Amino acid sequence: MRHQNGRKKLNLKGPHRVALLRNQVIQLIDKGHLVTTRAHIKEVQRIAEKLVTIARVGNNFNARRHVKSLLPYKEETIIKLFKEIAPKYTDRPGGYTRTIPMAQRISDTAKISRLEWV
Repeated sequence: MRHQNGRKKLNLKGPHRVALLRNQVIQLIDKGHLVTTRAHIKEVQRIAEKLVTIARVGNNFNARRHVKSLLPYKEETIIKLFKEIAPKYTDRPGGYTRTIPMAQRISDTAKISRLEWV
């Protein structure tokens, strides 16, 4: 039984899934939007919202360390998250991203969506 198992596997093994989601979150922070399948968007949205919630408290040591453990690849992305993105949402209780449904992919009819900051 799969009780209280909320994450999607995305048909990938664990380390590959973690690396893919981290890279997609980095793309979202760097570019400001992300276009991919709806299943990937839902998982990236969970991680991105948690990162912004952590970064909202300010640029202190513990928050920075926590974010660095979740996104260990690019220091520039973490700086952008703390200096540009998180300060915009200090008064907002949640819901920092929006999902815009787009067309279906022709090859496999996967539903494509766009994730962007509110």
